[in-house]
Amino acid sequence: MKKSLENKCIDLFCYLFMTIFSIFCIVPFILIVSSSISDEKAIQTTGFVLIPKEISLFAYKVIFQDNAIFNAYKTTILFTVLGTVLCLILTSAMAYALSVKTFTHRNKIAFFVYFTMLFNGGLVPTYLLIAKYLDLKDNILVYILPVLINPFNMFLLRNFFKQIPDSLAESAKIDGANDIYILFKIILPLAKPALATIGLFYGLGFWNEWFTCTLYINSKELFSLQYLIMKVLREVDFANQLNQIPGLAANYVVPTNTAKMATAVVTVGPIIFVYPFLQKYFIKGLVVGAVKG
Repeated sequence: MKKSLENKCIDLFCYLFMTIFSIFCIVPFILIVSSSISDEKAIQTTGFVLIPKEISLFAYKVIFQDNAIFNAYKTTILFTVLGTVLCLILTSAMAYALSVKTFTHRNKIAFFVYFTMLFNGGLVPTYLLIAKYLDLKDNILVYILPVLINPFNMFLLRNFFKQIPDSLAESAKIDGANDIYILFKIILPLAKPALATIGLFYGLGFWNEWFTCTLYINSKELFSLQYLIMKVLREVDFANQLNQIPGLAANYVVPTNTAKMATAVVTVGPIIFVYPFLQKYFIKGLVVGAVKG
């Protein structure tokens, strides 16, 4: 069917708008990458530019000066992958149980879960519970166990499960299937968009974790990537402050701005490669799962 002139104009406007919007999204990232490989003196002189005038990798040398960054990468990837998988399993199990209409106490349990979204015990009781009673200090599990189920993600997934026809589970039960089989063989395969959305939420939360490391981790081998990056930036800022004191000034420029840009590139890199694979599920899962059930 041939498009009318009006439809062609609308399509042209949409393509033009999306092109301009994409440029506005990609330019800041290009600016960050360009600034991270620029010379600090050039940035101080001319400011941030898309094309670096003087290329320098000194900021990356500061970040990768020892094996600490690689250990942080290994630790962060480990608890991100393991934590995301465990969180998806437990969140799915609880969301499915609360979505089954024949479960007698589902409303009471849902209220207790919702209550935790409004009130919590505070930082001191939480610290005592995790550090003293659970004995998770300097343990990689401290990144995972306290956040195994996020109430918001659980309710989002429960609303998605509610939209799956009950007849599918009922027919499976007639054939002798139990709830575990129904969850893993019937419900979860139909909930890939919602699982991708929740998995992305959990994954980003684990990847950006630094506060837990500040409270419970003393061993350098268990530092998270974000905490180590923050530690490096603090050291760079401290060196820059010392460099400004008369009599202590060194004969080199501390890479303050370039180090910040380089850390942004180092931390955001893996997420950029993961997100495109989940994008097609992300919007559908977020919209459908957000419908009130």
